[in-house]
Amino acid sequence: MTTDAIALTGGPAVRARLLAPVASFRDPMFPGLQAGLLVPPPATVRGLLAAAWGSYERLGRVHVGIAFRIGGEAMDLETYHPLNTDGRMRFPGVDKGPTPLERHLVVDAELTVWAIHDNPEACAAALRRPVWALHLGRSQDLVHLVDIDVVELRTVDRGRQGFALVPVGAVPRGTGDEYRLATWVAADRRRTRYEDFLWAEEGGGDVETVVGALVDEGGQLVWPIDVNDVDEVDSAA
Repeated sequence: MTTDAIALTGGPAVRARLLAPVASFRDPMFPGLQAGLLVPPPATVRGLLAAAWGSYERLGRVHVGIAFRIGGEAMDLETYHPLNTDGRMRFPGVDKGPTPLERHLVVDAELTVWAIHDNPEACAAALRRPVWALHLGRSQDLVHLVDIDVVELRTVDRGRQGFALVPVGAVPRGTGDEYRLATWVAADRRRTRYEDFLWAEEGGGDVETVVGALVDEGGQLVWPIDVNDVDEVDSAA
C-alpha cells in the first residue's frame, strides 16, 4: 500500500517519540528578526527523517503526523555574524560587525511523529541507528529517541485532538492558535510550500467531527501531512 493510500484509509506507520532539552524554530514570516515558532514546521520533521536515512533521496516519499508539546519558552543570546557583499565575515569591532541577538527557544520539547512510509520497518531501523545526528531546528539542538514502534492507523470520524498539528478546516471547532508552516522546502531553498495549521499549547479536547484524520490504538488523532517534493505532487495530480 502506498503512502498516499495509507494517508487516506489507514495502515501501518512508524510512531517515534523524541525528546529535546531545547529547540528553536525561526519564523520565516519575520525576515531579519529572531522571532520563533512554538511548533516545528512539517518540513523540519521531514528533514529529521532524512537525516536518519542519510538523505532525502534515500528517505523517499513520506507523510508525517505530528504531535508536539513543550515545557515552556525561553530566550538566550547568540552572536549574529553578518557578511560583506563579497561573502567575507566582518571582524569584531568594525561597523555593523558581530552583534549579540536574542534567540527564542522552547524547552523540554517532546515530539511524536507518525511516519507513513512504504517500508516502515526500514524507517524504524533508520531512526534507531541514524546516519546523521537527529536535531530539531538548529543543528546544535539535538534530540534523542525514547520510544519507537510500528502501529496501525485507521480512519475515524472523532477523537482526541491533544497536541496534534491540525490542518485548518479539519476540525469544525478546533482548539489552539493558527500557524502558517512550511511543509516542503527545495534543496536550493528557492521554493517553499506553506500550509495553515492549528496547534494548542495546552492540548485540545475531544473532537466529534474530523476531516482527513486517522487514529492509532492510543486514541490520538493523527493528520497525515504531505511533505513530499512539490514537483512530484504536481506531476501526480
